[in-house]
Amino acid sequence: MGKRILLFIITNILVLTTIIIAWSLITTYTGISGSFENSSGYLGIDYASLMVFSLLVGFIGSFFSLAISRWIAKKMMKVKVLDPNGQLSAHERAVVEKVHRLSRAAGLVHMPEVGIYQSGEVNAFATGPTKKRSLVAVSAGLLNNLDDKAVEGVIAHEVAHVSNGDMVTMTLLQGIVNTFVVFFSRIAAIIASRFVREEMQFVVRFAAIIVFQILFSILGSIVVSAYSRHREYHADRGGADLAGRDKMAHALRSLKNNVGRASVNDRTDDSAVQTMKINGKSGLISLFSSHPDIDERIKRLEQR
Repeated sequence: MGKRILLFIITNILVLTTIIIAWSLITTYTGISGSFENSSGYLGIDYASLMVFSLLVGFIGSFFSLAISRWIAKKMMKVKVLDPNGQLSAHERAVVEKVHRLSRAAGLVHMPEVGIYQSGEVNAFATGPTKKRSLVAVSAGLLNNLDDKAVEGVIAHEVAHVSNGDMVTMTLLQGIVNTFVVFFSRIAAIIASRFVREEMQFVVRFAAIIVFQILFSILGSIVVSAYSRHREYHADRGGADLAGRDKMAHALRSLKNNVGRASVNDRTDDSAVQTMKINGKSGLISLFSSHPDIDERIKRLEQR
């Protein structure tokens, strides 16, 4: 789950930034007014037009990020997709059978794609634009370090994310966050550009939009991460329904014992995603964590 949210947030920021750059270039070379400045408005800004523009860009960026989420995950994580009708090792066949069996138990009509990515970390994720086009991927580290019951509990948790439609819900939330990011970054950029000479205003406004948009997107990810932590509890309950509470609790304890374990020869650079791993962090950095504290997850699951 952590990698799923991280990839989605990064993709969303890149898509949003690309749209804004493209829009700025189009307005520059076509003569279309894209400044949203209006002498009659407060601070000289046409807020109604800017809000409509922000809504369009915010949700287009969010849904486009969702549409390519599965493709991005495969490329970035170098996921090997397992063909259920192809030649698979006994190890790979067991993973596919677990995902398909749990997916049928969750009521999914279309089976998710199943993949394995080469990483020493003990992790798994699910992603995809719809339930019909989803992907469940597990790391080689998870398969090598966890027993069969724990692996089944982890996979049940990821299948529950697909069954719950988490990515679509997250996309709607991200669209709202994007709208405010675009809206306030434009206002801040317009105000900043008024502190320089007129001939420099376009350049300053263009640069300020990008800077403020990235900054506000990072702040907005706090909201997305908070919702993600809430959804983790829901997926734990779903995983317990699919695989059994004992297996789900055992999976969480196994993850706790193995978190942070990675092969020395692991090619994946984990330094950029330490706050997005299976176990939540403490302190200020916990605001950016997609997962709550694992002890709290176990406690809630056992109290259920």
